[in-house]
Amino acid sequence: MISSGKNPVLDRVRRALTHVHEKLEPGFAFQLWDGSTIPATAAMEPGLRLAITDATAIPRLLRRPNLKTVIDLYLSGGLEIRGGSLFDLAAQRPQGKSKQLIRRLNKPLLLKSLLPLLFASGRKAGGKLAGEGSTAGAGSKKADIAYHYDVSNRFYELFLDPEMVYTCGYFKDWSNDLATAQLDKLEMICRKLRLKPGDRLLDIGCGWGALICYAAKHYGVTALGVTLSEEQYALTQSRIKERGLEGQVTVELKDFRLLDGSFDKISSIGMFEHVGIEHHREYYLTVKRLLEPRGLYLHHAITRRGKTSEAKFNRKRPEYNSMLRYIFPGAEVDHIGMTARNLEAHGFEVHDVEAWREHYAKTTEHWAKRLEQNREAVIAEAGEERYRLWLLYLTGVSLAFSRGTLNIFQTVASKRSKGLSGLPPTREDLYE
Repeated sequence: MISSGKNPVLDRVRRALTHVHEKLEPGFAFQLWDGSTIPATAAMEPGLRLAITDATAIPRLLRRPNLKTVIDLYLSGGLEIRGGSLFDLAAQRPQGKSKQLIRRLNKPLLLKSLLPLLFASGRKAGGKLAGEGSTAGAGSKKADIAYHYDVSNRFYELFLDPEMVYTCGYFKDWSNDLATAQLDKLEMICRKLRLKPGDRLLDIGCGWGALICYAAKHYGVTALGVTLSEEQYALTQSRIKERGLEGQVTVELKDFRLLDGSFDKISSIGMFEHVGIEHHREYYLTVKRLLEPRGLYLHHAITRRGKTSEAKFNRKRPEYNSMLRYIFPGAEVDHIGMTARNLEAHGFEVHDVEAWREHYAKTTEHWAKRLEQNREAVIAEAGEERYRLWLLYLTGVSLAFSRGTLNIFQTVASKRSKGLSGLPPTREDLYE
């Protein structure tokens, strides 16, 4: 260990991190704000590094050793990943469970090294970007929707596919590109809904209009999309006009609960997460009201793993709470058992449930890498802090889907009525 000889703070941090690196053996080096590295050889052979660029980061982490502090430091630039990506850092993390890793460390040595820094000055970093303060499970307010989706259409263009589909793709082959996966997803949704010419389709939370335009063009339906995002509404209107679909496709800037009329088919693709558990009953009853008898409803939503009790399910990991705070304020996800139970309890018959977890891991990996590839343009459009936040979010959820801490399902149900459902005897035609 090389001593600075002049900076006792650096010496203490260097001593502590040297011990951590020796005991945990991560596949990356630490880099301090003076440019020095741990191990020192990393300075001569630069590779993947976790860089602490701000001396005030250590006091802040000591006072509040939680995920929020880490995120705030990353957003402000106090922590950086150099020589690789967040995916690389996750792949090279120390192996083992957190409690097992902590047992390897010499706590008295760390305490002696770092305790004097506990009350050192540490300015508050980051935290400017966060939601509107909605309570998780209470549902996303219009302001929360605007916070996430109304950044700018250009911002999303920089990492989505050409159709700007901001939901899980469908990979017929894992080597397919993002654009192919999203078109195959739109096709699969139309097949599962058994769309045919003349059907009236409602897409709840229609995004930038990809599904309603695709369904109208390829299946001859009359489609209505609703969104609460003004940016999405404006671009969808423009796309409908450009593609000559006026009169066949419409979009409304409206809460779907305020709609009247009825529809043969209803889709909800990646919107349900914003409803909030407190509003689940209202949501399902509204879909039921809008759907014709024996009409089909496709429910596409992220879930968490079910637990042995609802009390255990309601205990959420810090990573999950951070995603709600910084990315999806007011939102909440259920488990697939809750989805099926609610559908049956509110007048639907469940016909098909398909897991797409690995597809979303791949989709969000594509998004994260495209975002990083377009770093300069993204920062010019939305600022460096939002770039960092979205990169962290997309990488984090990709890892969560890869590891199975998050899931996603497509569930097809019909509005229950007496007698036969009218569906084919098998699902073979879906996969021809």
